[in-house]
Amino acid sequence: MTNRKNPHVGSTFGSWLDEQGIREEITAAAIKEVIAEQLAAEMKKKGITKARMAEMMETSRAQIDRLLDPKDSSATLEALMRAAKVVGRRLRLELV
Repeated sequence: MTNRKNPHVGSTFGSWLDEQGIREEITAAAIKEVIAEQLAAEMKKKGITKARMAEMMETSRAQIDRLLDPKDSSATLEALMRAAKVVGRRLRLELV
């Protein structure tokens, strides 16, 4: 039996993402997914349908579908901020 050392022991998931060149893409997707889930939860809590949300935001139902789709990265910060305001929340972004 040979002693093989695992070359990945001690490395982090973050360093692996960096090596693959996908850290920013994965981080952005994760953030969008969390925001979409939070918006959907607040809409449900307040009894706001997608159609009503679209009316309140003065936008289309298709835009609401894009905002709530965790895989759709086309949502603008402005749209996310407006959606948050409609459900009584604020969108907070910060540099870390």
